[in-house]
Amino acid sequence: MPATRFGKSESDVQGSGRSHGRAAAKVSDYFGCNVFGRETMKLLLPKDTYKHVQEVIHRGKPLDLDAANAVASAMKTWAMSKGATHYCHWFQPMTGVTAEKHDSFIDLAADGQAIEIFSGKQLVQQEPDASSFPSGGLRTTFEARGYTAWDPTSPAFVLDTPGGSTLCIPTVFISYTGESLDTKTPLLRSIEALNKAALGILSYFKTDKNDATKVFSTVGAEQEYFLVDEGYYEERPDLMLCGRTLFGAPSPKGQQLEDHYFGSIKERVFTFMTDAEKELYKLGVPIKTRHNEVAPNQFECAPVFEEANVATDHNQLVMDVIHRVAARHGLAALFYEKPFAGVNGSGKHVNWSLGTDTGKNLLSPGQTPQENMQFLIFLVATIKAVHDRSRILRAAIASSGNDHRLGANEAPPAIISVFLGAQLTRVLEDLEKGVTTKGTEPEWISIGIDKIPPILKDNTDRNRTSPFAFTGNKFEFRAVGSSFNIGVPIALLNAIVADALVQAKKDIDKLMKAKKSFKDAALEVLRRYYKESKAVCFEGNNYSQEWADEAAKRKLPNVKTTPEALDGLVRKDAIALFARLGVLSETEAKSRQHIQLEKYAKQIDIEAKLIIEMVMTHYVPAAAAYQKELASTLRKVAEVLPGQTEAVKIQGEILSRTAVLAAQAFTSVEEIKKSLAAAEKIEDAHEKALAYCHKVKPLFDAAREAVDGLEGLVPDSLWPLPKYREMLFRI
Repeated sequence: MPATRFGKSESDVQGSGRSHGRAAAKVSDYFGCNVFGRETMKLLLPKDTYKHVQEVIHRGKPLDLDAANAVASAMKTWAMSKGATHYCHWFQPMTGVTAEKHDSFIDLAADGQAIEIFSGKQLVQQEPDASSFPSGGLRTTFEARGYTAWDPTSPAFVLDTPGGSTLCIPTVFISYTGESLDTKTPLLRSIEALNKAALGILSYFKTDKNDATKVFSTVGAEQEYFLVDEGYYEERPDLMLCGRTLFGAPSPKGQQLEDHYFGSIKERVFTFMTDAEKELYKLGVPIKTRHNEVAPNQFECAPVFEEANVATDHNQLVMDVIHRVAARHGLAALFYEKPFAGVNGSGKHVNWSLGTDTGKNLLSPGQTPQENMQFLIFLVATIKAVHDRSRILRAAIASSGNDHRLGANEAPPAIISVFLGAQLTRVLEDLEKGVTTKGTEPEWISIGIDKIPPILKDNTDRNRTSPFAFTGNKFEFRAVGSSFNIGVPIALLNAIVADALVQAKKDIDKLMKAKKSFKDAALEVLRRYYKESKAVCFEGNNYSQEWADEAAKRKLPNVKTTPEALDGLVRKDAIALFARLGVLSETEAKSRQHIQLEKYAKQIDIEAKLIIEMVMTHYVPAAAAYQKELASTLRKVAEVLPGQTEAVKIQGEILSRTAVLAAQAFTSVEEIKKSLAAAEKIEDAHEKALAYCHKVKPLFDAAREAVDGLEGLVPDSLWPLPKYREMLFRI
């Protein structure tokens, strides 16, 4: 890339050198080499200790202190062999990102000599200051005590950075009162609730060949992101402080030619991707896919499915590693949902299914889904959960960033619906009618070229407009934002499905007690559930106004903004559901709503203040400089060419337009100031968020319209910040 007024030339970028001529390492050479996983434990721990730890992980047995000491000793020895000098409890507070406090392995012996110590107690529990993390009223500022506790179900890892290596131990984070202060604790609770509920259904089908003892949600999170040159990023205060561009006229070329999607990956980006993947493979993150996304300079990576808790930890690592490695290549990674207006934003498609410890996928329909009673129960229970608890799912994807994306013809709308595909829809419609669906042979697509083999047709199409689409043997929760910690939507999804499964077992058991066979009882329950829930199923274009109108007729919620959407966490039915499953207490649920409301208001507040600053210190001065230049030119033209009144008039029109737009920008800023002052005085978190949403944020459009208009008039040499055509196409 050539040097630019804002960007960096490739020769300026450290760490982005070519890999030509070097033999490529095999993935197997370094996959998981920095992970303290099962094989490492088996190698380093005594046999009895290893067996005990596996029972802790897979059966939930308490960890005894002797075993903890043995694990800690082995973990320290292993980590130091990897170059680690420090360790940390790696946890996920309700900030949306991870947190860590590093301690060295060094301690002092009684004689004052330095020794290297890492005990079982240090492994299992630590005490970070909880007062500076969001608690939503769970704790006051002066009540600082909080605890991190080791989560043995997610493997520890050594994180390598240019500055050194650190042993990271995944943990939960709770307050002194025992209430959750993180995203991992509710996720783990939801996994256990789902396990119990699903095993209850599987008890109907228990045989020697179907003897599962554990059910868990499996997750594969597709991660979308943008890359921009670090030089451009550092010159854009809105990107640095808000994650998105608050101003920017559309580039003449955007994504309209559809040439970026799956296109050839630029060499600089490819080098970054391979380096990031190498780091992720070392951490045991199974990245499978990489490609160009729809928008210019937008990309995606996707992993192999994993158990939900590990997948959540790994997705946090994906974002962290991409950030770190991008910086080494002179790039900045953007995970905000809508960093650039006028082109597609970024999501995180969370592929979710249910697996057993015997290797079965409970959402796999098989060749004859109409005959697969087990599959139908889990499928219909999930549909019922989404229908009955759509407000909870909407709350799970609420954020100021996602408000820009949802329903913008690039992401599903705020209306939560389910896509099933023609075959499964027919099966459920026949089920409701009480008729048997005729089995169908697998379909093949022939394209009429002898050398190209026929293509086997899946049992469902893919509906990219649906927020919750069935895609063969899993559901794809497409509405999750790209910056999200996926532990939150997964925990809430697990919870609502667990609740539906519990209710399904109660209803089936009730009919069986009334002397009905299991098959008759199950079919009766499934018919009723589908009839009550089918309004949430939609096979068409979710982007269309026709669907919005139809959804209203079906009485499906259409909650378009975050402050209203977050009410879904604290409705009476939601609080009761969380409480009976043990996923969230009422206090914990309300705290999460409070935290997200505060975060929303703070984000809009930052954007408002930055708009004011950028207009007054960047854009108005640029317009003034151009006006001065134009006025001087006009006077000289009039003096030299006194008869060219038409030419002078045209240039005067340019001056006039520039002056008008600059005045409009200034006026819009004054309006924002007034609205901002009023919003800042509101103390109630909910009312404050509503004021920022409906009073402050709508004023941003006028400021942007004026500034973007100026961008089309002011010469490039006078324009103070990088433009879209630079940021989106030069890398």
